[in-house]
Amino acid sequence: MLGLRRRLQLYLAALHVLLLAAVLLHYRTQPLLFIGLEATLLASWVLGLRLVRQALEPLDYTQRFQGLLQDQDYAARLRTRGKRAGPDDDSELGQLVSQYNGMLDALCQERLRLGEQQGFLDRLLEATPSAVVVFDFDGRISLLNASAGALLGLDAPLGKPLRAWLDGSASAAPPEAPASAAGAQARARRISLLEQLDALPLGESRLLSDPDGRRYRGQRGHFYDRGFARHFLLIDELTAELADSEHATYDKMIRVLGHEVNNTVAATGSVLESLLYYRSQLAERDADDFSTAIVAVRRRNVRLGEFIERFTRVVKMPAPELRPAAIGAILDDIVGLYREPCRSRGITLAWTRRDDVPALPMDSQLMEQALLNLVKNAMEAVEAAMQERGEASGHVHLSLTAGQGILLRIIDSGDRLGGVPASQLFTPFFTTKKGGQGIGLLFAREVLNRHGYAHKLAATGSGETSFDIWLAPA
Repeated sequence: MLGLRRRLQLYLAALHVLLLAAVLLHYRTQPLLFIGLEATLLASWVLGLRLVRQALEPLDYTQRFQGLLQDQDYAARLRTRGKRAGPDDDSELGQLVSQYNGMLDALCQERLRLGEQQGFLDRLLEATPSAVVVFDFDGRISLLNASAGALLGLDAPLGKPLRAWLDGSASAAPPEAPASAAGAQARARRISLLEQLDALPLGESRLLSDPDGRRYRGQRGHFYDRGFARHFLLIDELTAELADSEHATYDKMIRVLGHEVNNTVAATGSVLESLLYYRSQLAERDADDFSTAIVAVRRRNVRLGEFIERFTRVVKMPAPELRPAAIGAILDDIVGLYREPCRSRGITLAWTRRDDVPALPMDSQLMEQALLNLVKNAMEAVEAAMQERGEASGHVHLSLTAGQGILLRIIDSGDRLGGVPASQLFTPFFTTKKGGQGIGLLFAREVLNRHGYAHKLAATGSGETSFDIWLAPA
């Protein structure tokens, strides 16, 4: 299809051909007039072409401007008459080109501003400890910061929806990752977290947890991009924050209870001792019943004091004094202490693996007390399970490995945690033992936390319970 310039040129050509034909009529009769008309037609033709070029010149600049916009070349500028258009050029074309250049300047500045903001946002997302996942218009992942990558462990996540890892069409770990029990547990933790995130409603913030007992705050929000809504997820791990808040609340509660109970126990004990003074003033038959009742109440009073003292011991635990200590020797003493009580109950207490481990900085007294509680809990769990199942034997196995890090593992055949949610473990006053008080695990957790030792308590899935303590990282 012919352009406007070509059509105007054809129009001028046709018009001047007709005029030339009319002029040829005077060629023989009036030669001088013919020559004058010929010169006039030639001048008209040249003038017409020049006027067409000038009239259509703004269209040329419009096409150049459109090309710059399509190429997003906002740094280029248009020129007129061999120079850049400026405010001193008051021609119509100069004013038009000046407006175009002003628009290019504004677009260039806007691009620079948006680029700087995007760069700042990218650095902020990478530096923030919060996990951030941004989706495109179709719900596919378009951005995943480093924290989200470490938390979710998704392989090549860009362009895939979260549902892809739940229906098995995408892997939750790199394909070259070794298949191991630890890897399977990590994948199960990530899949559990992905299921909760995928089901998170828009505009809501919820407390999430994984099978390892870690707790998170997940929030789904949205923002508008080019007039359409896009979703994003924010995930913050709250395990340490909630543990500190829980510990502070527990600390305050135990201190108040301890103060009130100790005052009552001391006053009651004094009154009971005074009451025994009047025993001799009673008849023999009444005196025996009287003293028996007083002694029973006094014994109960003492036990109440011991009960609250066990809780306050956790709160008043001193800061650990770290000195090099042989963890193997500490465990040898514990095995020697509990071997005979376990044997008499039909429980096997033994090492399944014992690697040479160098001396580690720790408070040996606190660690020994914590490990005593763990082994004792394991022994009591196995004994209770044997009675419930009618079994004649059970086992408590210890292992100390120094491969990838130093791992201490206490495994028992009690399997008391099969139906216990991970979020309930290490909760104050929670216990799986009949008549238990929930103090042993609480004390052990406090000791391990103060030493900075990562730990995990969970059912193995094969009829056993495992307490893992990482004494040194990999």
